[in-house]
Amino acid sequence: MTKIFAETVLMEEGWRENVLVSVGDAGTIEAVSPDDPGSVAGADHRAAVLLPAPVNLHSHAFQRAMAGLTEARGPDRRDSFWTWRRLMFRFLERLTPEHVEAIAALVQMEMLEAGYAGVAEFHYLHHQPDGTPYDDIAELSRRIAFSAAETGIGLTLLPVLYQVGGCDGRALGAGQIRFGNDMDRFVRLLEGAEDAVSGLPSDCGTGVAPHSLRAVSREALRDAVALRKDRPLHIHVAEQVAEVEEVGAAWGARPMTWLLDNHPVDERWCLIHATQMEPDETVALAKSGAVAGLCPITESSLGDGIFDGVRYREHGGRFGVGSDSNIRISLSEELRTLEYSQRLRDRGRAVLADSGRSTGRVLFEEVVLGGAQAAGRNSGRIAAGKLADMVALDGEALDLAGRTGDRMLDAFIFTGDDRWVRDVWSAGRHMVREGRHVARDRIRTNYLKTIAELEDAL
Repeated sequence: MTKIFAETVLMEEGWRENVLVSVGDAGTIEAVSPDDPGSVAGADHRAAVLLPAPVNLHSHAFQRAMAGLTEARGPDRRDSFWTWRRLMFRFLERLTPEHVEAIAALVQMEMLEAGYAGVAEFHYLHHQPDGTPYDDIAELSRRIAFSAAETGIGLTLLPVLYQVGGCDGRALGAGQIRFGNDMDRFVRLLEGAEDAVSGLPSDCGTGVAPHSLRAVSREALRDAVALRKDRPLHIHVAEQVAEVEEVGAAWGARPMTWLLDNHPVDERWCLIHATQMEPDETVALAKSGAVAGLCPITESSLGDGIFDGVRYREHGGRFGVGSDSNIRISLSEELRTLEYSQRLRDRGRAVLADSGRSTGRVLFEEVVLGGAQAAGRNSGRIAAGKLADMVALDGEALDLAGRTGDRMLDAFIFTGDDRWVRDVWSAGRHMVREGRHVARDRIRTNYLKTIAELEDAL
C-alpha cells in the first residue's frame, strides 16, 4: 500500500482539500479520504496539487526522431501534409528494431514527464525496409512493449491494418511497404502484439486500428471492426481536404458520413483528427458516444484545419488529445492550442468553458475522461476502484501563487507549461519524481546513440 497526501485534489465532485489517496500494490486506488489534514503524518508522498493523469490517445512514436527537420520548403512553393509525408517515408527506410525501441522509450518518457500516465500507440511500422516480415511478425510491436516495460507507461498498443496506397487500390509505394498486410497476416500480427503486451502489467492492453478509408478495403474494414469487439478501435478520418475528396469520389460519401452510415460507431471507437467535417457530421459524431482524437500541435504543424470543438461540445461530444507526430510532447500546450484555435476561428474567448467550469477545467476533465475511454483504460478519476493514474503539479510554481480551484488549471494550461509537472504515477508506478523520469539518463543515452546512427538519414 502506498499513501499519497495532497493539499488539493481534483475529484469527480470537484476540488477537495487535505486528501489521502491509498494505492494498492496492483496499482488501483483503494481509498480516497478528503478533509483530513492529520493524515499527512502517515503518507509516503506529499503533493501540493494532485490531478487525474490523462492518456495520450494518439502517437506514432518513431516520428519523434524527425521533430524539427521538416520546416524547410520543398520544391513545391506550397508545402503540405503530402510533401511532409514523402520525407517521413524516406526516413522510415533506415529504422531498425533497435532504433524503434530507443525512440519509443524516449517518447514515452517525455509523455510521462509532460503529465500523461498512458499512451495509445497507433503502430503501423511492422516489417523490414523491403516489406518482408521479420521472423517474428510482431517484432516491432514487441519493441514498443519493451519500451513500455522500461518507462512504466500504461500502454494500449494498436496494431494498424494498412493494405493499399489509396482509394483506387494501388499497391503500397516504397515508403509504405513496411506497413502493409492482408487480413490473414494482420490477424497473426495482432496475435503477436497481444502476446507482447501480455508480459506487461495488467493495466496495459491492445486494440485494433484500420489506418483510414484510404488505406483499407470495405471488406477489410468490416473484418477489422469485428476482430476484437471488447477492445478499442481507432481510425484516421477526415484529416485533409484532399483525403475527403478522394474518399468521396471512391466511396460515394464524405469519410465521416460514410463511417457513420455504414458502421456502428459507438463508445468503442476513436476517430482521429476529424478536422474536415460538415456541421451535421460534427453533431452526429458527438451523439455517437465515440471519442474524437484531437492532436492540436500536429494538426497545426501539418495545416490540417481546426476541429469544430464548440459545436461538438454543445452536443455532448467526447474528446481527448494525442501528440501524433510527437513534434512536441506537451500536455499543457495541446490543451492551450485546442482552445486558442477555437478562439482564432470564432473571434471569441473562453469558448469551451461552460457555466460551472472554467476553460482549463473543461479541457482537462474532458481530455482525462476521453483519453481513458479511447484507450480502454480504467482511469479518468481519482476515486476508489480506478487505476492510480495521477499527476502532481509544483505548488511552488510562480503563477500558482494565490490561485485556488479551477484557476489552478487555467494557470497550468494558459500561463504555465510542463515544467510544473513534479510527479506522475501510472497505475501506481511512480515514474516521474521531482520532474524527472526515474530512468531518464539511460533512455536519453540510448536515444542519442540512435540519432548518431541515423544522422545521414535525418
